[in-house]
Amino acid sequence: MGKLEQLIKDLAKEIGFDVVGITTADPFPRDEEAALDRISQGLMDGLHWYTKERVRKANRPALLVEGARSIISVAMSYNTGDPIPGEPGPTGKIARYAWGDDYHTLMKERLRRLVEGLSEQVGYPVKSRIFVDDGPMNDRAAAERAGVGWFGKNSNVLTPSHGSWVLLGQVITDLDLKPDLPLKKTCGACVRCIDDCPTGAIVAPFVIDNTRCISFLTIELRGAIPREMRPLVGDWVFGCDICQDVCPVNRKAALGVEPAFQQRHDFGAPALLPLLELNDEEFRARFRNSAIKRAKRVGLQRNVCVALGNIGDLAAVPALAKALSAPEPIVREHAAWALGRLGADAALLFLRDALPGETDEAVRAEIALSLSEAGAPVSS
Repeated sequence: MGKLEQLIKDLAKEIGFDVVGITTADPFPRDEEAALDRISQGLMDGLHWYTKERVRKANRPALLVEGARSIISVAMSYNTGDPIPGEPGPTGKIARYAWGDDYHTLMKERLRRLVEGLSEQVGYPVKSRIFVDDGPMNDRAAAERAGVGWFGKNSNVLTPSHGSWVLLGQVITDLDLKPDLPLKKTCGACVRCIDDCPTGAIVAPFVIDNTRCISFLTIELRGAIPREMRPLVGDWVFGCDICQDVCPVNRKAALGVEPAFQQRHDFGAPALLPLLELNDEEFRARFRNSAIKRAKRVGLQRNVCVALGNIGDLAAVPALAKALSAPEPIVREHAAWALGRLGADAALLFLRDALPGETDEAVRAEIALSLSEAGAPVSS
């Protein structure tokens, strides 16, 4: 390793990154072909922005930075330990990466500091472009080739030190740096992540059916969660960590030390009933500088309804009944489903009372079907 490469790694770790690797800015032909195959197979349906043109750019760094020669790939751990118990009552689950502050803002600021420090060392402004999971850059392909980690069968990058509990960032630069070698590690014969995914989203090693992934269903999906998928979502209200929780590599993963990723509020085990009461202003205040904002208030409340239906706590009946009169049909539809799942007499009575005044056809159909499945009479 050369002096400049060592300086980059030392500076990156001083700034707060846990793993650092360097690779060339050469294309990622294998990954481009695989991504295009996913699109053609319909496995990326629902992500309108995931286009063939985006895939092309993501896997050809020279299209992103003119004169690109190298990529500095970094990983930062967000593994902050067990969740802190929240309020009494039914609670849900939020993916661990969203327990603290929004990683996009934090990591971009750190990467800018890295570029500034690097420019000072070489004596001129380094031409660069920064990516943190928000642009056409194949971060996982870069991380793998830079030796930061290897691909797990759940498609996450696994690092030797911090497992898959890491967030990735890249700096594409015109500096000609000596690349690191990819790791020779693999997951071997282990298929725990495949076997334990409740929705069967990992349809083959390294292949995810986006439309079945709980993270997609609870974050990116803007419409109704397919009815057949709702029982499989469990109590997840934002994202999912199941394939990481069961991964043997993660059992020995070191804890992260970034204070900004420590749990805020009760995000590790959120009390669900108060979330149904939030208006837009309260939602923005509670989730300011949080990745959870991406789900939007309506999406989060939709997810909460599904989680409450799956948890089965009858204490949720009054809150779900109130959600039957929410302004948004998508919330009413999922509240109706949840009340039908609870199946208590009071829950079914609320459904019967709501049906005559409901004007949205999807909600009416959900109420009628929920009543029918519970063996309750349906009247309009």
